[in-house]
This record gives sequence, C-alpha cells and structure tokens, in this order.
Amino acid sequence: MLTQQTKDIVKATIPALEMKGVEITTIFYKHLFEDYPQLLNIFNQTNQKKGRQQTALANTVLAAAKHIDNLGAIIPVVKQIAHKHRSLTVKPEHYPIVGKYLLAAIKEVLGDAATDEILQAWGEAYGVIAQVFIDIEKEMYENATNQEGGWLDFKDFIIVDKVKESSVITSFYLKASDGKVLPEFQPGQYVTIRIKIAGEEYLVNRQYSLSAAPGKDSYRISVKRESMPNTPEGRTSNFLHDHMNVGDLIELTAPAGEFTLNLEQNTPVVFLSAGVGITPFMSMVHAISDKQPERNVTFVHASQNGTAQAFKEELKAIKESIIDYRLSFAYSDPSEEDMNEEYFEKAGYVDAEMLNRLEVDDKANYYICGPVPFLQAMLGLLKDRGLAEEQIHFEFFGPAIQLG
Repeated sequence: MLTQQTKDIVKATIPALEMKGVEITTIFYKHLFEDYPQLLNIFNQTNQKKGRQQTALANTVLAAAKHIDNLGAIIPVVKQIAHKHRSLTVKPEHYPIVGKYLLAAIKEVLGDAATDEILQAWGEAYGVIAQVFIDIEKEMYENATNQEGGWLDFKDFIIVDKVKESSVITSFYLKASDGKVLPEFQPGQYVTIRIKIAGEEYLVNRQYSLSAAPGKDSYRISVKRESMPNTPEGRTSNFLHDHMNVGDLIELTAPAGEFTLNLEQNTPVVFLSAGVGITPFMSMVHAISDKQPERNVTFVHASQNGTAQAFKEELKAIKESIIDYRLSFAYSDPSEEDMNEEYFEKAGYVDAEMLNRLEVDDKANYYICGPVPFLQAMLGLLKDRGLAEEQIHFEFFGPAIQLG
C-alpha cells in the first residue's frame, strides 16, 4: 500500500508528465535498448520508430499518476496492455529493468526538479503498478497454457494455405506443427507471430487478428501489404507476402486480446470497418453465422475500390446463413463496375447520411476497427447519434493512443 504522502507527491508530478511525458519515455526507450538490445526481439520496432510506443507509455504513466488514489480505475487499460504483454512474452523479470530506466529518464528530463523525494515516491508507485501488471499477466499465462491445446510462449506453426484476398491483403492458414488441437479463442482476438527476416539483426514480432471463426483445425491471419517496403513495417508485411509460403514454419503465441464479440448477447450488431480493420470482424461475423444465425447483423466496410476490397465473396456468402444480414461497401475511388455491384452503397466515405440509411436498431452494439482517422470519424458520428458508451466498442492496430 502507498502512503498518502507518496500519492500526493506522485499527483504533484502530473503537470510535468503532461508537458514532458513523451520526452521522458523517448529517453527511457533509448537508454533501455542501448543497454538491453536483446529486448528489441520483443518490442515492435515500427511502433518505436513512429513514436507510437513512446506516446502510449507516456499516456499510461500519466493515467497511473492521475488515478494513484484508485488504481482500480485503470484496470481496463491495464488488461488491454497485459494481453499484449502476454502475447509478446513480457515476463516479471522485465519489470525491475523497466522501473530502473524509467526513473533514470524522469531524472534526466526533469533535472533538479526530480528531487530524491519525487524519485523515491515514483519508485514506490512503480513497484505497486508493476505488481498489478505482473499479477494480471500471471493469470493470462496460466489460462493460455492450461486450456485444451494451449501452450506457453511461442510455438511452431506450419503454413498450410496462402490465399490472396484482394490487391493488398493475403491470408495465411496455420496449423500447429506438432499436430495438436488448437485452443478455442474469442472472436476478435489476435496472435503474435515471430519471424526472422534476412538482413534484420533482431527477430520481428507482429500481431495479427484471427480472421476466421473459432473451432477450426487451423488459424487464419490476413496481412495487408504495406506500400513502403523499405520501412520496418513494410519490410515485414512484404516479406510475408513475398517469401512465406505453404510448408514454411512460423512461430505463434496463443490468442490474446479484449476486443471481442459477446456471444452471450443476442442484441443487433453493427460492424464498421475500413481497410485491413476488417480482419477481426471476419472472425466475429463467422462466429455469428455458426452460433447465432438469427442475430441481426449490419456489416459496413470502407476501402479504396472493389479491387482492394478483401473477403468480398466470403461476406456475400454469409447472407445464406445469417437470417437478418445487411452488407454495404463504401469505396473512396470506385470504378464504374464497382458502382454497379449489388452491395455498393456509397462513393466516398462512410458518413452520417449512410449510417442513417441503414436504419439500425437503437439498441445495437457497434464495433469499429480501422485507421485512426476512420475511428475518430465513426466515434464522432455515433456520439452525435446519442449512443450509450457501452454500445460502442473499437480497436485499432498498435499501442493504445488517445483518439481525443
């Protein structure tokens, strides 16, 4: 337990964290990787280079300071991060290292303002916060390992099929190389893959949504080819597209994530996705098709055009198994052929007018996934419609950032 004095000191640092938080976390990661380069085998280097991870950590530290009187308030955020940690094999022994470098970064950035009293208070607070993560992740590791077909950390899978879904998205079907049954997962969850790319010094970790229904004898991930192959992000996706083929091995951790479909409810559901954000919804809509065919489903997807639209025929076929199912495509740059397509709804972007035409039940749950601008636009539209917070669920790929 933290003393009130410690809590007061931590809260007094909130203005400094608001101003200097990202600078602190940038210095933190810089020195951490200088002294522990092996940790680059765990961290997503693209998120580092783009500043996403630094911003996400700064937001987490700030949230912890603001809620230091009641850390239970940040448990939902902790669980989201803990899922990623478990998926990336972050372990208890990593936390003291992180604490040491975080305090050193605070001291380096704040200088004399970071008194011994402040550093001691933050050291105590970090220890409590770290233990919350460790305890939650311990349970997650146990669940991942002890479930039927479960395993600890990374396991070899073999690519058994490779399917081009659109001009930019390719699916990989994966089976456990030891032939064992695959554990169930919740629709919307993701796996971490780990690969070695020729010329890269460190192993590459990437998290991809499972894009097929649970309960199959293989997992499916669907990967977008990034257009800039010489960037870290582009190198990974292009390597998968160009060099990983049927028969190749790939390492996976067990499914993780909290952006999932509640199959215990039967309320109407609306999926709003853009680009590769469609992937978790493929798992969700197939799960509804298999287990709740009477559930009302509205599926809206935005992409550049029909060529870039993934899973087109697969989504159309679901109409045969879900009784009340509406499918709509919005293309920002449609061809004439696209505009004559049966499920083409709009040239341009998803907007309030398009959502109004869908005439969705007021009690529907909305699931949103896609690029940050799309998420911000959809959240704004749904807020304007007066939807309750518990009706809206969203996910974007990468570290948690503020959508503000």
